[in-house]
Amino acid sequence: MIISKEKVLKALSTVEDPDLKKDLVTLGMIQDVVAEGNKLSFKVVLTTPACPLKELIKNNCEEALVKEFGDELELDITMTSNVTTIRDNAPLLPKVKNIIAIASGKGGVGKSTCSANLAVALAKTGAKVGLVDADISGPSIPVMFNVEGEQPAVKQENGKNIIIPIEQYGVKLMSIGFLTPADSAVVWRGPMASSALKQFIGDVEWGELDYLLIDLPPGTSDIHLTMVQTVPVTGAIIVTTPQKVALADATKGLSMFKQPQINVPVLGVVENMAYFTPEELPDNKYYLFGKEGGQRLARKHEVPFLGEIPIVQSIRESGDTGYPAVLKEGITQKAFSDLAEAMARQIAIRNAEKSKTKVVQVNT
Repeated sequence: MIISKEKVLKALSTVEDPDLKKDLVTLGMIQDVVAEGNKLSFKVVLTTPACPLKELIKNNCEEALVKEFGDELELDITMTSNVTTIRDNAPLLPKVKNIIAIASGKGGVGKSTCSANLAVALAKTGAKVGLVDADISGPSIPVMFNVEGEQPAVKQENGKNIIIPIEQYGVKLMSIGFLTPADSAVVWRGPMASSALKQFIGDVEWGELDYLLIDLPPGTSDIHLTMVQTVPVTGAIIVTTPQKVALADATKGLSMFKQPQINVPVLGVVENMAYFTPEELPDNKYYLFGKEGGQRLARKHEVPFLGEIPIVQSIRESGDTGYPAVLKEGITQKAFSDLAEAMARQIAIRNAEKSKTKVVQVNT
């Protein structure tokens, strides 16, 4: 049988992207088809390097082609990716494809821990990632990445000072902690904190990024409003713990993004400290703060539930030593890797199905 590009595309048009519910050919995900005799090679361009369905899609392609051309077909399928975006011609951060807000209703729920591990998990897949520590009064990212005491370089560009972000574990970082003494309190009124965030967005050389995560301070404040007024945000992630008091505050944070005048898509809910697992009893789960509170919150507000993160001693140790838990073998590595895949998946779905997020115009 003669293998032609047309026949290959026809066969692959029966393979659907499980998330986007369209076939790979229609989505433009099949590229560089080369057929010689019984040898066939092509690329499948996924919407993220963190795609959790990579092997499923590859296997479905193989099955469709063997069905069409027979068992003697020699296949060479390259799985690659091009992260999708709904941002184009953006005056600020033009080379940043997706801006993700990570928020919580209250402090102490592990939002910064989740932000740090999410960023590193995405970078491990091959994505280009940046992380803004927008918690001006309580910056923790320098400690979590073991870059305390480091100061970013500054260069002149068109008469303007441009900050070069610190890079660690494959992630570009910016925090007020790099610009102030570690033992000094940052006591600023709202406008000053908002001005700092604008600088972290507009005056930093972020370059090309697939994902820029913004680790927001707890609650709903000037910083949140400044962010949505400064850049169009792809989506928001809400971090909570299972207990009732945390869920009540998380509901307020979630509701803020869903307000008509803000209208930032909520990509999902993360339940941190979902259960305790002792290191010596890895199969045991103890629900210290209640069970499945984050899942109930997600169901109530009809947003995706992205995953559970357990309490284990190694997460605390990793935060203190500046070596994120996702870099170590164990259940926390899997939990954060799964969370990164779930988030990347929801971003791809959001970019395919929802309209662009606009910069918020709010009269204050």
